[in-house]
Amino acid sequence: MRDGMGKIRKIVLDTIEFHPLHKAWVKLGEQIAKDLGVDFEVLKEDYVYAINHGDTDDLGMAWLPQLFAELEDGSVKLILSQYPFDPQTTSPDEEKAIEEARRKVEEIARDP
Repeated sequence: MRDGMGKIRKIVLDTIEFHPLHKAWVKLGEQIAKDLGVDFEVLKEDYVYAINHGDTDDLGMAWLPQLFAELEDGSVKLILSQYPFDPQTTSPDEEKAIEEARRKVEEIARDP
């Protein structure tokens, strides 16, 4: 494997602006990009991108938002496709989202 093959070049959020958690997803993407010192890009309703790189349902359709890491070799890895909720409060759990995203980014960095 050549050097830099698994290095994350940028964080990409494929989102839909009227999604109730849109701002939470943007904040999450910005935080992960800041942690890594890389660019953050927001795609708006790019379903082809999400279908090609993200999670899809039984019919092959993607949902949004989904968060991705684009690597230096041009490949794209999914970071998160479901925003975590606190089971006690049923509210979005920002800390858990950051924790899960950071864990996934570490996995990608170790084993792209």
